[in-house]
Amino acid sequence: MTELSLLQEKVENLQKQVEDLQNKLHKQEKMASLGLLSAGIAHEVQNPLNFVINFSKLSNRLLGELEEVVEDNADKLAEDDAEDMRDIASDLKENLSKIQEHGERAISIIQGILLQSRGKSGEFLPTDILHLIHEYVWLSYHAMRASDKSFNISIHEEYPDTMPRVMVIPQDLSRAVLNVMNNACYTVKERAQQQEAGYSPTIEVRVTFQPNADASEGELRIALSDNGMGMSNEVKERLFENFFTTKPVGKGTGLGMGIIREIITNAHHGQLLLDSTEGVGTTLTFVLPVKIVR
Repeated sequence: MTELSLLQEKVENLQKQVEDLQNKLHKQEKMASLGLLSAGIAHEVQNPLNFVINFSKLSNRLLGELEEVVEDNADKLAEDDAEDMRDIASDLKENLSKIQEHGERAISIIQGILLQSRGKSGEFLPTDILHLIHEYVWLSYHAMRASDKSFNISIHEEYPDTMPRVMVIPQDLSRAVLNVMNNACYTVKERAQQQEAGYSPTIEVRVTFQPNADASEGELRIALSDNGMGMSNEVKERLFENFFTTKPVGKGTGLGMGIIREIITNAHHGQLLLDSTEGVGTTLTFVLPVKIVR
């Protein structure tokens, strides 16, 4: 091969790399725009949800007053009619309770989305860690289900019975949990498509917390494990390189793991532990030093 041919090959390779980078940056711009759109939608949806929750509470109070009226006039009603009214009131109370419960859950998810868009960079806030992790684990799962109704996995969560609020950057930590969970869902789905006999796609989420002697600080560990494809030694070595991805074109940008490392090691001064075996699965653990909120 002549020197000119070698030079042309290098130029072509560089052009291809530039095109790949441009495509990935374009996708990132689209994702940023989508994030702004999501925040706008979340804000608009939150208002009617507040009405739903408030009116369910109001209706529940009015129903209680109606029950009192029924009891005060029980002697004027046939026994069967009075019993029917009590049963109907009980069912309505239960229905209103469910409306309020799921409305508040929707509000919680929306507040998380707004936190992503409004949270100041690097701002540590008192956070209910267990609630944050649970919400984003299931948000990832339901997002995957929304794009593929056949997708189904077992999710096992193991949390401390009680845990104080701690200081973290919630909009960043939630993004890290979401990214790892998205990867876990992707890899167990990929392995499930191989239709191995007896394979059951599973993701485990374990949170442990060890306070120090005076309960002013502690060590928080968040471990997300999957029994998906696992990683080869080559993939593990390159995992945190920007733009490196094992996913097909259009499925990944190769930026997610780098973002996770930035959030855990730089922003939170923690450690990121990786344990992965090809054909067995992967565990990614966040080890964070945190201050306890009193």
